[in-house]
Amino acid sequence: MRVRCPTSTCPTVFSCRCWGIRGSIKSMSEPTQKYSITMPRDVAEAARVRSGPSGLSAYVAAAVARQIERDNLNELIAVAEADHGPITDEEINQKRDILRRARENQHGSSRTSAA
Repeated sequence: MRVRCPTSTCPTVFSCRCWGIRGSIKSMSEPTQKYSITMPRDVAEAARVRSGPSGLSAYVAAAVARQIERDNLNELIAVAEADHGPITDEEINQKRDILRRARENQHGSSRTSAA
């Protein structure tokens, strides 16, 4: 699945090819359907304030797209853990250390090249 943030023109795309999903969530310029939803008033007002010029519908669509991506990732993790066993805290911490070092190296080399 390819999910592009419908609230901006940035090139950021999240992909999940593991599921073989052919559909995509693109932008508010795609054909749309009007829905009526119910949510707490304070949540709706906070979303309206944050939605800016793109509007509440685009803001909600982006939030739902992010949730779908999270749901897909959680399903992928469940399948992987069923096949290979649960991920241990030690494995999680090892991966976090790898990512932290990669970020530090990336930021360090971009500072060096900018100098």
